[in-house]
Order: sequence, then C-alpha cells, then structure tokens
Amino acid sequence: MTVPIEEKNESNQSGKSEKRQKQLEARISTAVGIEKTPEKLKDLKAEKLTGAEAKKRAKAEKAAKRAQVKQEQQIPLQGVTKVSALGDDTAQAGKSSATEPLPSSISIGQHRRTGSSSTNAQKPLQLRPSQQQTQAPPPEPKNEVKKVALFSHLYGHPRRTTIAGAVKDVHPSILALGLQMSNYVICGSNARCVSTLLGFKRVIDAYSTPPGTSLTRHLTLHLSTQIDFLVSCRPLSVSMGNAIRWLKLTISHIDPDTPESKAKSELCTAIDNFIRERVTVAGQAIASSASSKIQDGDVILTFAKSSIVERTLAEAYRQGKRFRVIIIDSHPLFEGRNLARALAKLGIPIRYALTHSLSHVIQDATKVFLGAHAMMSNGRLYSRIGTALVAMMAKEADIPVIVLCESIKFTDKVALDSIAINEIAPPEELGITSAVTSKEETTDRWRDNPNFQPLNLMYDLTPEEYIHMVITEYGSLPPSSVPVVHRLSTNT
Repeated sequence: MTVPIEEKNESNQSGKSEKRQKQLEARISTAVGIEKTPEKLKDLKAEKLTGAEAKKRAKAEKAAKRAQVKQEQQIPLQGVTKVSALGDDTAQAGKSSATEPLPSSISIGQHRRTGSSSTNAQKPLQLRPSQQQTQAPPPEPKNEVKKVALFSHLYGHPRRTTIAGAVKDVHPSILALGLQMSNYVICGSNARCVSTLLGFKRVIDAYSTPPGTSLTRHLTLHLSTQIDFLVSCRPLSVSMGNAIRWLKLTISHIDPDTPESKAKSELCTAIDNFIRERVTVAGQAIASSASSKIQDGDVILTFAKSSIVERTLAEAYRQGKRFRVIIIDSHPLFEGRNLARALAKLGIPIRYALTHSLSHVIQDATKVFLGAHAMMSNGRLYSRIGTALVAMMAKEADIPVIVLCESIKFTDKVALDSIAINEIAPPEELGITSAVTSKEETTDRWRDNPNFQPLNLMYDLTPEEYIHMVITEYGSLPPSSVPVVHRLSTNT
C-alpha cells in the first residue's frame, strides 16, 4: 500500500515538531533544576512557555536561589536547614528536610548549567567562624594602686625590691645598696648618704675609661646610671642629693691630662675627706655642743631615732651627767626601739612610749631633742612623720625644742607644707599582723575594699615657730639663719 506524498510530509513535519518540543522541555527542565517527571512535563505543556518566557523564569528562579543561599549563610552555627531544589517541590522538600548541626564548612548546591552532565555537582562554601569562636577571653582585672587625690603627684613607679630588670652597667655594690635602702636595712639620712658615697667609691675603683672618651665626661654618665637605680629603690634624701652634686662638681674639675689611675685615686681620697668633714667631724662638733645643753636631772624627750641625737645623749652620759630619756615612737617603722636598745646598753634610764601617749609623758620632759632629715631655706624642719606633732605639743607645754642637724642636710628649697614635697612608702607596710592573719592577707582585704585608701607618708614639716634652736657644726643658730649656713657650707 502506498502512502501519499502529502501525508508522508505531514508525518515528518509532525515528528520534527514533537522532537523540537521535547528538546525545549529538556532545556527548560535543566535550566530550572527540576526532574523530568510526567507531572512537570504536563505543567510545562499546559503553560506552553516560549523561549523568552522560559529564560525569564529561569533567571527569576536563579535570583531566588541566591537569596536563599545568602539567608542560610547568616543562620547560627547550632543548626541549619538543608538547601532544597527550587521549583514547585520547594515547600514539600523544606518540610521533609531535617535540621542538622553545621560543620566547619557548609556545602551549598550550585546552579546547574545547561547541557551539563553532572547536574548534582556541589561546591563547598566556607563560612566565617562565629563571633563566639573568634572573641578573645576578657582580660583579668588588675589590682590598681589606690591613690589619694591630694597626694597623687607623689605617686611614681613602685619601689624596686629586686634586681630584676636592672641595667647591666649597675655595679654589684650599688645593687646591694639599693635593696638595703628599699627594705630599711640602711635607714636614716646620714647612713644613706655615707653608704652611697662608699658605694660610688667602689664604682670608681672598678671603672675604666672607654677608648675615645674622657674620664671627666664618661664617669659622670656612668654614675648617673647608678643613681637611677638607687632612685628606683627609694627617692634620694637631701643629704644624698648634696653629696652627689658635690661629687659631680669634683669630677668636672679634674684635668683631662691627668692619668686615669691618679684621677681615680684623687676622687676616692676626696670622698673619704668629704665623709670625714661633713658627716663624722660635723657630728662630733654637734654632739659636743648639744651635750652642753643637758644638765643633771633633765628629762630629754626625743622622737623615733636620730644618729646625731643618739651620739649627743651618749656623749652627755660619758661626761658624767645623770638624766633620763623619753623615747616616742610610731608605726610602722618603730625606729625608736633601736635607740632605746642602744641607750639602755649604756645604762641610761629609758621610758618608751608611742605617739598616742605623748600628751601624758611630755609633762615630765624638760627639753626636746629632734633629729632632721632636712632643714628648708625658710627655716622649717623636714623630718620623720610625727615630728611636727611632738614639736607642737612641746610648744604648748612651753618646753624648748632643739634640732640637731648637719649642714649637709640644708637645702635651698622652700616648703610651706608636707604635701608638695614628701615620700609615699608602700601601703603594705601599714599591714597589721597577728596570730590569725598575716600582713599579706590584711593587705589583700584592704585592696578588695573599694572605700579604703591607704596613705603611708614618710615625712612631715614643722613650722619654724615651734623650733627654739638649731645646732649645727657652725654653732647654735635660729631657724631663720639656715640659708646663711647653707651658702657658707656650699661656698656660694
């Protein structure tokens, strides 16, 4: 049976059109990312999308998928919903997908490319770690030093108690000296001054001038390194400052042509002469002059411990005078205990009391002898804290107050109160120990109390109207003559 040519052409055309329709359906299904199920094909046939409409729909689906991926990147790390394919089955797949913990990297489905054989290929997408993982632990709170606002200008670096961090150029004798001063092993203005000069003498003995420099210039810089370490252990006293200025002036006067060995020998000899003249001989002269003020039957009241007062009392006792001594002491150093122990060994009758009993024991005193840390240019006495209280009580009781002070402790500074110029000791020294609590435990309790501010001042200032006389190696003089003696002692 023969088929007409027209029917054969029509069948060929219909076959070609069906083939084109199947290819179009395949492209649409691949671009949109859906399976070639009969239901989908029926929907596509019913919609009868053109090429432009299918392309537009694919573009919209692609944008929706990007938005969904971006949203899933912002979810917390505890768990995420698996990404499902876009299309009509999105809602159904979203219901069936379970929430799983998120690993370090999340695999996000990529868009299928048209004509690609691997339509399910996925590429992992790294997410940034959560803020909980990158956040550093909070710093531990530090124990800040509690400062009293009125004395805030006096707080400096904490007092050095070890040699850790010291400069390598510091001499071993200076290292030991600084720690002894910091721990009050060497205490007192005269003792600190003499120990410093003897330490500098050892430094000079071990010093050698580097090549290309002169002793006059480099030795001064080398001594400055030693001085910086001493200051870090404890502030310099007035007598130490005067001695250091004298030593630097002496070094500057050395002839550059002088051999190094001879220059060092001359400096060591000059240091020995300075100690002998300005401290030892001056103390003997003051003790001899002040002991003449003591009469038989006197009751001498003194505060804390002063080396020149101790020498004066010992000198008067060796002269055969019979008198009694009242020693007033205070917390936390209790320096008066050493003075009481030394005088008791000599056989001098001693009464030891603290500052809270001053108003009672001062009624028996006939004279008050006080030591000095420094004498200011305006005639005021700068000494261990508590001295001003003793002088004021003596003034009220009409008891003469006599200050014993070497001229090396005189200064051209003017002080009106003990706020501008003073020294603050570590507050740990104020801790009270007992059988139950140690000093460290007491200090920790004070630090934990936000309403407590410890203040441990070292010195106070006594007005000149409370002082009856100042005895120096130049003789007895009123407080107003202090600047004159200071100019004479410095030859200016």
